Amino acid sequence: MAATIEYIKIDGLKVPVIFEHDTRLPLVTMQFTFTNSGSITDTHKAGLAKFSAKLMNEGTKKLGSSAFAESLESRAIHISSSTGTETFVMEVGSLKEEFDTALEKYAMLLQDPNYTKEAVAKIKTMTLGALSRKENDFDYVASNELKAILFKGTPLAQPSSGTLQSVNSIELDDVKSFLKSHLTQSNLIVVLGGDVDLKDAKKKIKNLIQLLPKGDVAPVAHYDVVKKPSESILYKQTEQAYIYFGSPYNMAVDDEDYYKARVATFILGTGGFGSRLMEEIRVKRGLAYSAYARVHVSKSSSYLNGYLQTKLDSLEEAQKTVKDVIAKFVKKGVREEELEQTKKFLLGSEPLRVETMSQRLNRTFMEYYKGFPLGHSATELEKIQKLSLKDLNKFIKRHTEINELSFAIVTEEAKK
Repeated sequence: MAATIEYIKIDGLKVPVIFEHDTRLPLVTMQFTFTNSGSITDTHKAGLAKFSAKLMNEGTKKLGSSAFAESLESRAIHISSSTGTETFVMEVGSLKEEFDTALEKYAMLLQDPNYTKEAVAKIKTMTLGALSRKENDFDYVASNELKAILFKGTPLAQPSSGTLQSVNSIELDDVKSFLKSHLTQSNLIVVLGGDVDLKDAKKKIKNLIQLLPKGDVAPVAHYDVVKKPSESILYKQTEQAYIYFGSPYNMAVDDEDYYKARVATFILGTGGFGSRLMEEIRVKRGLAYSAYARVHVSKSSSYLNGYLQTKLDSLEEAQKTVKDVIAKFVKKGVREEELEQTKKFLLGSEPLRVETMSQRLNRTFMEYYKGFPLGHSATELEKIQKLSLKDLNKFIKRHTEINELSFAIVTEEAKK
């Protein structure tokens, strides 16, 4: 059964419910997705959104982390919280027969989070330890540095997990304030799927929603990539050079031409072997084991980024090759055989992207969230199938902004 969108009305507010009925297994899954509540809202303390989600994984104040977790495990119930750039997600999963109990446990968590200094101290210790270990993960370091220069002066420039300094500064009152202002009715989208009666579930979910403050609706802030490209080189003790690159990509989240961007970027750098970057950097020059480029288009940002690792003495050649490949791609476009191969892959692999109920629900959620009608993904595939080489190359040549490349590089300092 295809996913549908229903609504729960509460005091003049309409909360969307994305639903798919699936009786093949006696399972139910539900997500409370709070929009404009992810790391993009970390305007004062980097990492606060993710830190707050971790606190919601620490059970209730009354039972504590261990006892609450045991009460879930004994019934095979799963409750977890996580964040993305723009969203805060609380997920509940259970057997059909335990769904009512799962909702009761979820209500307990919403009403009585583990707001204790002990929970905050535990999360802080674990987060600081993880961040300390990542200081030697040079992919992580280079990726964060690229974001820092692409989105300088904005929340997107900060690591979503925060920094040692910012995490150390987070206190219990910060978490309370964050959850109170972001876990609200006004920015909630409910996602529900499985072997469950929708009419009955909506009544019970309404009771949960009424536990939340109404809150205010605020649009997601959009941040542009910096206009002037730059380069940042970090010197570390490393045997490889880590090259991360990025540029603006002029496209809105609801742009009808996004399907063209999917095809173009697949040919440039997302498609693995056969992609332009992989062909030039690995196959022809042997500069790296792999090289990728992807386009990210969301409400908060739109940009292209990519990465590769190479030998220390191949750094300059690899960096120049990236620039040359992208410049040639924009100037000359793609060949007919590249377009046809990409069509075959994207259309042929489509069943793998909608195998599970969670995949289908997520797709419907993204259609709704981005402002598209239900079924937009299927329409997009039809457009890909009909896409002509002329139209694709016209689109590619219009996006000259991807030549405005910034680089974040981790390498070893030359020995004197």
